[in-house]
Amino acid sequence: MAQAEVAVNMMERGLFIDGAWRDAAKGERIEIRDPATGELVGSSALASRADVDLAVAAAGRALPAWSAMHADQRAKILHRAADLVAERIDAIAAMLTREQGKPVPDSKKEIGFGIEVIHYYAEEGRRIGGSFRPSSRPDIKSMVTTAPVGVVGAIVPWNYPVDLYCWKIAPVLAAGCTLVAKPPHETPLAIGMVVQCFVDAGVPEGVVNDIPGTGPEVGAALAEHPDIRMITATASVPAGQSIMRASAGTLKRLSLELGGQSPFVVLDDADPVEAAAAAARRSFSNMGQICIAVNRILVSKGIHKDFVEALVAETRKIKLGNGSLPGVLYGPMLHEGVRQRVTTHVEDAVAKGGKLLVGGRIPVGDEYANGFFYEPAIVDNAPDNALALTEETFGPLAAIRPVADDAEALRVANALPYGLAAYVYSRDLERAWALADKIEAGAIGVNVNDTTELQAPFGGWKMSGVGRELGPEGLLAFRESKHIKMRVRPLTA
Repeated sequence: MAQAEVAVNMMERGLFIDGAWRDAAKGERIEIRDPATGELVGSSALASRADVDLAVAAAGRALPAWSAMHADQRAKILHRAADLVAERIDAIAAMLTREQGKPVPDSKKEIGFGIEVIHYYAEEGRRIGGSFRPSSRPDIKSMVTTAPVGVVGAIVPWNYPVDLYCWKIAPVLAAGCTLVAKPPHETPLAIGMVVQCFVDAGVPEGVVNDIPGTGPEVGAALAEHPDIRMITATASVPAGQSIMRASAGTLKRLSLELGGQSPFVVLDDADPVEAAAAAARRSFSNMGQICIAVNRILVSKGIHKDFVEALVAETRKIKLGNGSLPGVLYGPMLHEGVRQRVTTHVEDAVAKGGKLLVGGRIPVGDEYANGFFYEPAIVDNAPDNALALTEETFGPLAAIRPVADDAEALRVANALPYGLAAYVYSRDLERAWALADKIEAGAIGVNVNDTTELQAPFGGWKMSGVGRELGPEGLLAFRESKHIKMRVRPLTA
């Protein structure tokens, strides 16, 4: 179907290229099913390399006019798009829940933050400036300015599709670049509704192109394409490595937010109940399908017993259900592959000496029979070689590893080649600060279980990625610096 159409129960979307909804070049489509019920939610056109070529060409044609447009005019369009998303948030959230599984309140929260991101970059785009620099001679003037990097390829994941789509489209457009986005083929429908908001806000033809497809085909084609100057992607570490290899031939600029394995450090002076509540929410929200989810809980031995009791109590309160139903706060995982990975990690940790305290099984009941549900699991005394302590589970599993002191906590926290986020809980802020200062990660939460802040940079150290999103850094990522050096003749009498 060439146009995005939203019905009461179904949505059929196409590719959006050069200002129009259209079928894929090969006519391929993919069904989207509700992970809570298995019911058909809709379908999407599935792009191929031929569609990538069409979309990149359209973005290239639109680039000169969009980059030359005054920043105030671009801001007006972005603000209008954000307002339209806000007006349509109920419908978009309902669709997001049905295709991804997260409860409606979480879908609305996700979309709400995306709206803030669009408004923020609309204004940041108006503040792009330059500077004069000191020069070597009095008759030389050095001015540093920036220009749009060009056509940008964006790759968006399925866990927070609308939010992370906004993280990419907003700064790209505000920076004066044009966009070819690859939404996740697993969850492309709510994004299609957001794209329509940008269309209705007046984005010119070719500025935004949106082509759902698979990573091995569309993602690889974007990374390899000679006319794309930058790739921004949120993906797994292996996917990021593939993007880096594929883009090497054209030396593209890269912004890659990749996987993590986030430690949650509980020092012996922390409030165990407060820390447990924070850990439970960050471990199991969105069924642990979050790049900054808590993976390893490193708890001081002196507080271990009280913390574990509190965490088990918090976890037992969790009631799974269809995210579309009122009052449901925890839904299913996206598909069987995610559920199987969690099962493997739980079984591995137990086989290696860990103790399963709660959860770790598929719930029984008619309401769970057709969905990808899994009871959130806690494994205590997980060994250092357990998969749960060395790999990103990306599911509802919290593995606890007791530590003797702060030094051991730091050593274990920094032991892996990942460094996206970490958390430290302590009543002593100086002690927590000292520890946070030495943890190798792009963001540290001290007595708070979320490291995301709109006006601060977000990204990873080590194998968790390169580049930063959000904050002013997230806008400047899409600008190339330019030095203009000029000689000024002296005044003559």
